[in-house]
Amino acid sequence: MSDTVLSSIDDGVGLITLNRPNVLNAWDAPMRSVLLATLRRLESDETVRAIVVTGAGDRAFSAGQDLNETKKFSGDDGKAWIAEWETLYGLVRSLSKPFIAALNGVAAGSAFQFSLLTDIRIAHAGVKMGQPEINSGIASTLGPWIMREMLGLSRTIELTLTGRMMNADECHRIGLISEIVDQQRVLPRALELARELAAKPPVAMRLNKARFREVTEAGFIDALRAGEVMQKESYGSGEPARMMEEFFRQRRARA
Repeated sequence: MSDTVLSSIDDGVGLITLNRPNVLNAWDAPMRSVLLATLRRLESDETVRAIVVTGAGDRAFSAGQDLNETKKFSGDDGKAWIAEWETLYGLVRSLSKPFIAALNGVAAGSAFQFSLLTDIRIAHAGVKMGQPEINSGIASTLGPWIMREMLGLSRTIELTLTGRMMNADECHRIGLISEIVDQQRVLPRALELARELAAKPPVAMRLNKARFREVTEAGFIDALRAGEVMQKESYGSGEPARMMEEFFRQRRARA
């Protein structure tokens, strides 16, 4: 199995590490495929009672989508791309076990969305989170849906249209981060909390989580179907390709 996603099990807790630190743990389709397989394996393992996910290194949980993969997408590619997220996000939403994110750095774009789908998020003061897709010419429906569920419409509009990144203090104030601890304590605290939740009655845990999924399912499906239409038009227009090429041009100029 690819080493872009690492996993281990200890004391009833499964630990997943996103492992592409050279690109801030950004994910592409092969990495997402390994992540899916890892989550499915831990979900089906009866010895695992809770799951923690973190990122390798100290710079990022994940920068989200690897733009090298999407910079040449066509309209049809954009629609297929949404189907991948439906599979991954749907799996996260269906997990019967508590799922905790140990945020050790930036969580941007789809990684921001992924982290919001976990049950609890632990971070340090240097963490930044947000959805900057608009800066790459990428329209978004899944991120705004998740944010609206948590934050309400007004702040969701502001964050989606500006694409700004929030610091840890703001995220904690508005409820996106559960706890802020010292940087070296992020993963230990997440594992500690996972062991605490792993000791809870498993049937009640499963039923509670299933109910949260049930009451948000209609919005999730609506966001996916809208995303298929929007990404087809967005990528078909060529705007994301132009914006991403400009991003890479500027990065080469700084190198």
